[in-house]
Amino acid sequence: MNHFELTGGELACEGVPLTRIADEVGTPVYVYSTATLERHYQVLREALVGAGLGDPLIAYAVKANSNVAVLSTLGRLGAGADTVSEGEIRRALAARIPAERILFSGVGKREAEIAFALDAGVLEINIESEPELELVEKVARAKGVRASVALRVNPDVKAGAHDKISTGKADSKFGIALPDVERLYAKASNSPGLRPVGLACHIGSQISDLASMDEAARKMRGLVERIRAEGLSLERLDLGGGLGVPYFNQPEPPPPSEYAAMIAGVVKGLDVQLAFEPGRMIAANAGVLLARVLYVIERPDGRRFLVLDAAMNDLLRPAMYDAYHDIRPVKPREGEAVAYDVVGPVCETGDTFARDRKLPPLQPGDLVAFMTAGAYGATMSSEYNSRPLAPEVLVKGDRHAVVRARPSYEDMLSRETAPDWL
Repeated sequence: MNHFELTGGELACEGVPLTRIADEVGTPVYVYSTATLERHYQVLREALVGAGLGDPLIAYAVKANSNVAVLSTLGRLGAGADTVSEGEIRRALAARIPAERILFSGVGKREAEIAFALDAGVLEINIESEPELELVEKVARAKGVRASVALRVNPDVKAGAHDKISTGKADSKFGIALPDVERLYAKASNSPGLRPVGLACHIGSQISDLASMDEAARKMRGLVERIRAEGLSLERLDLGGGLGVPYFNQPEPPPPSEYAAMIAGVVKGLDVQLAFEPGRMIAANAGVLLARVLYVIERPDGRRFLVLDAAMNDLLRPAMYDAYHDIRPVKPREGEAVAYDVVGPVCETGDTFARDRKLPPLQPGDLVAFMTAGAYGATMSSEYNSRPLAPEVLVKGDRHAVVRARPSYEDMLSRETAPDWL
């Protein structure tokens, strides 16, 4: 569910017409709905608690949408943060998410980042390899502390809608291979610099069925039982995120209630604190990218190009993943649908959002909204072609605020300097 609906003949976010935001802020611009963010978090939490899973930690995956206002919105509801860099930890802290609700994941943590995480007092560091285990131990001992760690397991389960977002197979760079987990957990347990608290896994993103998640969860339960059988303490099990969202051209993914029931069946009687790392399922449908039509170009062969002021630097997913985003006119015109190639102004053929997409008739100056753009939209954007980053706007009821301003060209140039020999 999202809160972007036609009201009085035009698309609005909650109680704010998108035309108002476009007129005030300009385009392209990301627009986020507070009501949708809150609802998605609450529905997931209610499903997990209602399935008898205790008081789970829902650590929102910051990489999906790292805007501090978004993080603060979720943090006020009790969400934690799953982070993969020092920068993301700093964002979570800036959003007043307590350190004891922050997880630090990622396959390539630098020594300085590990030191920062320990100084900040994060809940746990998710270890992805034996060399990383040794580095965390070294940093912790130098600081005279015991680092709380969990081992991220690669359960060798294929999942995810695209190979680039599938992270659970044995050939993936992520996680510790199944045969090494028990040995490394024992190694961590015997270290004066480490305090192993549990296991973690995350097998991919945009998962549309529960079979792969069920398989991974069962493998994780087996590991928990074997590690405890060795007399070692294990208190937390992090089952990651990855449950898909509807991109309008795909089957409806399982609801959180079915996901929670599946997890409850797998972990029944295990007596472990559970953690989850949802990102896309909370943020995706909570945001749109608003763009304006620059030109409508018709070729002699009848092909029509809809040229927008938004480009692949603003929304990379179609170019990188062949991802589908529903495109909706903000003020739909009457008339028969027309097939367009929807493109941006960047000098790349890959700067194409859709081909032969049937849309209502559009004219230069019209506004369109890319739906389900709240996750992996702004966070993956860049200044390619020296295009300023799109601003971000958060809506709550009939109010809205710019939560990241569009940088000026002077702002962009001020970050660069010429050496003295020039």
